[in-house]
Amino acid sequence: MVVARLVDAAARLRDDVEPFADALVEGALVDCVYNPLAYAWQPHRAYLEMAGVGGAKTLLLGMNPGPHGMGQMGIPFAATAMVRNLLGIRDLHVGQPRTPHPKRPVSGLDWPKEEVSGTRLWGLLAEHYGDAENILSNVFLVNHCPLMLFAGERATNITPDKIAGETARALLARCDDHLREVVEMMEINTVIGVGRFSEKRAAAALLGSKVEVRTCWHPSPASPLANKNGGKDWRENVRSVLP
Repeated sequence: MVVARLVDAAARLRDDVEPFADALVEGALVDCVYNPLAYAWQPHRAYLEMAGVGGAKTLLLGMNPGPHGMGQMGIPFAATAMVRNLLGIRDLHVGQPRTPHPKRPVSGLDWPKEEVSGTRLWGLLAEHYGDAENILSNVFLVNHCPLMLFAGERATNITPDKIAGETARALLARCDDHLREVVEMMEINTVIGVGRFSEKRAAAALLGSKVEVRTCWHPSPASPLANKNGGKDWRENVRSVLP
């Protein structure tokens, strides 16, 4: 059964990335690492149980969790209102990171700040497809790397493309393995990298396969492309690659 296999693959990824998290800190590449697949496992599993039965053949691939989204709720591109009202996931336990940082508190599904990227992406999917069931019958969302990386006293968010070295390469290789697993078990025929980094990781990981790799602009408010014309151009760009 696809759902059981997805849950098993996510659980193995959850456990396998913990040593990499410790090594990144020990190597002074970052100062703090959160693994939302561990402390937000319950909502993540609930998402997999919903998405795994949808039969989607297109995968939307993000880079890694955002501190106001998946970093709180364990769901790719999560935003509090979207998770509660669109996906209907609520009242599930979210614990704490192993080494919490005072500048990066976690309150799970009660997090008061909306993740802009998640609001934009899930909001567009809702406009395009309708309810959660129809969304997840067309697209499956996953982040390439499940870890959140922070640096400095202010716990600045560091994306995986900004770290280097043997540990970082090994971490991303393990994440490539997970991507290939998901693509195989769900019989995915198209991967859309949300942003260039995700596109490049997917293209390298799936080289030689029959899977088509495409890309769309990232919805981050830090991206000029996402903000152009009040977001109209970004919406058109994403719609152009959706099934």
